[in-house]
Amino acid sequence: MGLDVNKDGEEKSGVQESGDESEEKITRNKSETSLCATEEEDDDEGGNIELGPQYTLKEQFEKDKDDESLRRWKEQLLGSVDMTNAGETVDPEVKILSLTILSPERPELVLPIPEDGNPKGSWFTLKEGSQYSLRFSFQVGNNIVSGLKYTNTVWKTGLKVDSKREMLGTFSPQQEPYTHVIPEDTAPTGFFARGSYTAKTKFVDDDNRCYLEMDYTFDIKKDWSNP
Repeated sequence: MGLDVNKDGEEKSGVQESGDESEEKITRNKSETSLCATEEEDDDEGGNIELGPQYTLKEQFEKDKDDESLRRWKEQLLGSVDMTNAGETVDPEVKILSLTILSPERPELVLPIPEDGNPKGSWFTLKEGSQYSLRFSFQVGNNIVSGLKYTNTVWKTGLKVDSKREMLGTFSPQQEPYTHVIPEDTAPTGFFARGSYTAKTKFVDDDNRCYLEMDYTFDIKKDWSNP
């Protein structure tokens, strides 16, 4: 969650490859899990590619199990997968557990994610001009989540002042939580930078499944608030 009251943050755009038009078109059934609306709608209707059918993680391991070379390739591709957390459905389960604010100027501030996903009141305070980074902790179950992304948009007095997108990666199910640290940023400083901000954070994957959509407020002040 970088902040810059002078310019909008940059966003990275994904690259999509298209196949030969002469090849047979294959489709994938859409997931029934929540889908997130993107900030930028794709105007090119022909640019969307529908992929082949999905399989559960257990089905992936069972398929072609008699082919030794293919089995080894799958093990290299999927890595060390905890099959006790693999389910019988194709949809992955991702639960965002906490946000931790890291700064050399103060102890770690761990903020659990509320059950309803929306913190009440001001969630935290940043010191103006401070260097900080964010660390997210999350759990993955049931199936592999592909292309998990973090997006964050910040407003002050109704004006968008920052927008960030960070690719977290692809993760297999396991009991131990994963962690991901957002690159370090610097809080804005000065009279106009101080005050209250509103923000919206989303975690979505390559299939646009939405695992968390969180609205919250935070403050920038002359000093850190008490832990």
